Amino acid sequence: MYNRLVNIVVYRALFLTAAPMLLGAEFTIDHATVAGTDLKKMQASLAAVGLRSEYGGPHSNHATEMAQTSFPDGSYLELIAIQSNADAKAVAAHYWSKWMQANAGPCAWAVRSTDIAAEVKRLQTAGIAVNAAERSGRERPDGTRLDWEAAPVGAGPNGSFFPFLIHDFTPREQRAFPTGAPVTKDFSGIAKVVIAVHDLKASAARYQQAYGLAAPVQEMDAAFGARLAIFGGTPVVFAEPLDAKSWLAARLDQIGEGPCAFVLGGHEHRVYKPVTKSRWMGAEISWFDAAKLGWHLGFLSER
Repeated sequence: MYNRLVNIVVYRALFLTAAPMLLGAEFTIDHATVAGTDLKKMQASLAAVGLRSEYGGPHSNHATEMAQTSFPDGSYLELIAIQSNADAKAVAAHYWSKWMQANAGPCAWAVRSTDIAAEVKRLQTAGIAVNAAERSGRERPDGTRLDWEAAPVGAGPNGSFFPFLIHDFTPREQRAFPTGAPVTKDFSGIAKVVIAVHDLKASAARYQQAYGLAAPVQEMDAAFGARLAIFGGTPVVFAEPLDAKSWLAARLDQIGEGPCAFVLGGHEHRVYKPVTKSRWMGAEISWFDAAKLGWHLGFLSER
């Protein structure tokens, strides 16, 4: 009994700690992306569950625009949608076009890199496909120009399985905090990225190859409809459908592998009313109303 309690405490501590452990890579979440067709509707849905967002401006690709909900740790939820006067060819060519057109919600995530060239080389040495960084940017509504470079990792759409790498040329605070402060302090930041996969074992092996991770803890969450592989001490959780009729199986059929839910870090929030709850590695996760929001978002109850 004592050993079981110790294991629960250790697993919970590992789950709640999103900082990297013995990794050969940087693993700090920069942002997580949610895709849809109409940005204002996406902002309204997020507001309906109690989270405000602020408009961040159009991207320079003539296809997308964004809003964001930023957190004290510098991470943020990026809501990305099609510009009102978008170039149709640019939209069709965008790597997240399928997610936007399908109002699929979670679609990608990014990690901060202090030296993208070095991380690209490390991943290549590990046998992972990765492209060199490309420069990009956008202009905030107040006229502030933001410039960064980003590198996609893996063979799939950008950030859909492995997180893509991003590094700022302009001060990162200008991108993370457009008005100079986090949009909300009710949550510490983005703590977990839940990635829908067809095969837990094969997916875990790819991450272990890329990042030198220890074997994940496996659990089952019947309410969430998934078998889970959780890499303790990292943000990464894999979810494999429990059966062919689940929402997760339907998502994989329609969209393919990639983020299907995000979990925020924080503490006990009486103001937020969860619809359902899960317990992963001894930690409680409260889920917002997915029907109201249009996608799956939860938060950790850190008591």
